[in-house]
Amino acid sequence: MATLVEGLTTLLTVGGLVYMLLALLGARDFERYCRRIAAAGNGQPSFAPDVSILKPVKGVDSHMHAGFVSHCRQQYAGNFEILFGVSSLNDPAVAEIERLRAEFPDCAIRLIECPERLGTSGKVSNLIQMLRQAKYPYILINDSDIRVSPHYLTRVMGCFASPPKQSLSGAPSDGAPVGMVTAPYLGRTAADGEALTLWARLEALGISTDFLPGVLTARKIEGGIRFGLGSTLAVSREALTRAGGLEPLVDYLADDYEIGVRIARAGYRVELCGETVETTVPAYNFRGFWDHQLRWARSTRDSRRWGYVGLGITYCIPWAVLNCIASGFALWSFTLLSLVLLARVSVALTVGVGVLRDGQVLRDIWLLPLRDFFGLGFWAWSFASHTVVWRGEHFTLENGRIARAL
Repeated sequence: MATLVEGLTTLLTVGGLVYMLLALLGARDFERYCRRIAAAGNGQPSFAPDVSILKPVKGVDSHMHAGFVSHCRQQYAGNFEILFGVSSLNDPAVAEIERLRAEFPDCAIRLIECPERLGTSGKVSNLIQMLRQAKYPYILINDSDIRVSPHYLTRVMGCFASPPKQSLSGAPSDGAPVGMVTAPYLGRTAADGEALTLWARLEALGISTDFLPGVLTARKIEGGIRFGLGSTLAVSREALTRAGGLEPLVDYLADDYEIGVRIARAGYRVELCGETVETTVPAYNFRGFWDHQLRWARSTRDSRRWGYVGLGITYCIPWAVLNCIASGFALWSFTLLSLVLLARVSVALTVGVGVLRDGQVLRDIWLLPLRDFFGLGFWAWSFASHTVVWRGEHFTLENGRIARAL
């Protein structure tokens, strides 16, 4: 039995090393793509179509207003409007939106009441009702806490102008036009003077050094991406209509993923933009961290089933440590552990710092082993149940769809 465990952990550790190499190659390809995007825009008029930004909101948090302000300060050649959707005009977020209107009277800001509950997902229900009132041919959806640079719209919408005969991602496109643009993101933890918990640091570290490397690896292996990231979902109305619209997604947990999948199936390309945005990571206690990570894990499990099974191999530090134990702390196992640590840190620095420019990675890089042990634990436990917790409510998850738990 000991020999079997030693052999299995050795195989898993080597597999994790191969994954780290693919992640580094994926990061290199993405950086080349970003340079091509920048070069394609030099000396040419920017593609700046009119766009409606849809932001479903519920409640208020301390970082929400800063995110709203960043959207109002766009240096964009085209016209844009910002639609905020609330389920009730009694929502505390309404006061924040009115405050924003007063601060930016020249910005086209509209508040949309969305009283209909069209499915389990209140977010998608609101988006459907907001979309009915959006007036521009391009739609951009992102969450209420997303913070962006002044050039966000210019860079995201500019990706729609990539040549139809050749994808700027380097993948063959068969003449397919771009139907969706999505964007990477980093998790910003507490600002000065605010609480900073270990669990928030672990989540932010995972976004920059675990989640995005996985996205870039999938992009490398599959010759592009065929899903969306909730930080930015920019779509043309034409592509969204041909993909079936938002109505089929009212019971999906990972609606961002599903929109990208359906647009790709409709014959359009999905591009990952080089513009990084920020999301806010709350000062989680352990329970909040557990619920959020497990919801993400089970959502990914249902969205990319076979890819998710293989995700377990990516946690190479835990497998290397277990291999040291299984081998009786043989010298060669420590050599393998050293290689794993070097590869893991290289991926964290290349993607987290090099691609995302996330300085928090340097602050918390010593937490990588702990982050990976938790990651492996969440991955294993995600197969044990179909229950998820979302905004304090319990749901059952099956084939990507959620239903309220009885």
